[in-house]
Amino acid sequence: MTQILKDQVTIITGAGRGIGREYALRFAEEGARLVLPDISLERADSVAQEIKAKGGEAAAMLCDIADEGATKKMVERVTKLYGHVDILLNNAALFGGLPMQPWDSWTVEEWDRIFEINVRGTWLCCKVIAPLMIKQSKGKIINISSNIIEPAPFGAENLLPYTCSKAAVYTLTQTLARALGPYGINVNAIAPGITASEASLEMVSKEAWDAIVARQCFTRSCKPLDLVGAAVFLASKDSDFITGQVLVVDGGVWLR
Repeated sequence: MTQILKDQVTIITGAGRGIGREYALRFAEEGARLVLPDISLERADSVAQEIKAKGGEAAAMLCDIADEGATKKMVERVTKLYGHVDILLNNAALFGGLPMQPWDSWTVEEWDRIFEINVRGTWLCCKVIAPLMIKQSKGKIINISSNIIEPAPFGAENLLPYTCSKAAVYTLTQTLARALGPYGINVNAIAPGITASEASLEMVSKEAWDAIVARQCFTRSCKPLDLVGAAVFLASKDSDFITGQVLVVDGGVWLR
């Protein structure tokens, strides 16, 4: 089988577990050469070792994407290893462990931390990696938004700062597509529905899962593996003339 991402240098943030891990494993299968920045070096290294054991190429590193200095070190690491970057997948986000609570119950500290990671962190990663892509006149940036943004589904008000942060990623994707298009850089996003990841399974009750599935066209939960094909497509040459798009992967929620 042809590896459609063969030798493509790829950064996947937050790949230490859950959906990020699935992205990393699939990209490795497709031949990508991976750098895996994560807030947990132990988790990222575990995924890197798993990839290496299967014959792939991956390097783990510690990185808090909300810290500008840490993102600059990410650039230094990938430049030292490979000299360039072909693909940036901005997967890292704060979601797991967030409480479901009324819109006016969030503290300023909670709101700010969610935006620091989900919005500022995504922007910082784009900011430090884009110059490498501009230099080579090509590159793929893939952000992760959410189907929670528009129209906001029932219950989104109980995760208000997260919902707003993913709406910001939606707008960031479209504005960066305009800014970076002249340099041959594609900027797109994936908008998953609620996915049966480690984080979601800890947060959502069985009754809530049943209600979510009832709003979909497909009568099963979305799994992390359901998202990786969209990411591979947006990273591949097959999407070379697609930019500024947000690809919703939610089992057809909005058709019900």
